[in-house]
Amino acid sequence: MLKHLMVTVALAAMTAGAAAADFNPAIVYGTSGKFDKSFNEMAYTGAEKFKADTGSSYRDFEAQADSQAEQGIRNFASRGFSPVIVTNFGYKDQLAKVAKEFPDIDFVMLDDVVDLPNVRSVTFKEEQGSYVVGLIAALSSKSKAVGFIGGMDIPIIRKFGCGYAQGASAGGATNIIRNMTGTTNAAFNDPVKGGEIAASQMGQGADVIFAAAGGTGIGVLQKVADSGKFAIGVDSNQNYMHPGVMLTSMVKRVDVAVYNALKDAKEGQFTGGVQSLGLAENGVDWALDEHNRSLITPEVEAAAKKAKDEIAAGTLKVHDYMSDDKCPL
Repeated sequence: MLKHLMVTVALAAMTAGAAAADFNPAIVYGTSGKFDKSFNEMAYTGAEKFKADTGSSYRDFEAQADSQAEQGIRNFASRGFSPVIVTNFGYKDQLAKVAKEFPDIDFVMLDDVVDLPNVRSVTFKEEQGSYVVGLIAALSSKSKAVGFIGGMDIPIIRKFGCGYAQGASAGGATNIIRNMTGTTNAAFNDPVKGGEIAASQMGQGADVIFAAAGGTGIGVLQKVADSGKFAIGVDSNQNYMHPGVMLTSMVKRVDVAVYNALKDAKEGQFTGGVQSLGLAENGVDWALDEHNRSLITPEVEAAAKKAKDEIAAGTLKVHDYMSDDKCPL
């Protein structure tokens, strides 16, 4: 009984302390974890940079199963943590449910939209960055057959594939092979299957493969590297993983989105609503560094820069699959 009372008192004190703080951030990661070398890790990188720059600490939770997501979000909100940042778009409904119950807590939804006044939704124009890496893929391909491997078969991943196909077509690709890994969240964490799909695509002639599949993509990149073909990473700059094989990476600046949300909250400038980040906003980009410098010819670099500048200026339009659930290719 005494032990139970002490725990109750401790929890009450912790709750009161958290609720009293104006800035007490927390992050809820998806099941692939914060060190997934992809989306989650970019969010972690942004939070760590903010911590290093300001000295402000934060708490986080890595869901081991999707069923834990609502529990994790609710736990932070009920203890007064704010803002609560959710990195997995699959947790949109869970975040919306909790955000309605805690209108005084600020939330951040990455990669999807929750239409509530206390939620900042940050989306990315993946089709734009995917177009550029598709162009690079086609211009660098010898077979003119290129591949795309998505994780879960949902509109946002089709958005990647559609943008990639448009860029690849513009670059002269004659065979664009597209496959999805599965229809559940598990499709983002199956590197073995990712490797198998990559092998199949290479068997069909693909010599450049773009993986937009979270942890599954790690298996894709490894299989492509083992086969001596070119791979394209996603979300974070994955060029370092297989130098000499990684043609480039389509980077989503999730780190910037997280950093800015934390900065705004700390400075009392946090706002809800939707932010959509593309090439013009430096929200997406293609990666060029010491790991792939030798793979990108001056001609390919010039073509990528031209496309990037034209898309940012609005003179080159890339169709967004999610605008009508259709892809022109």
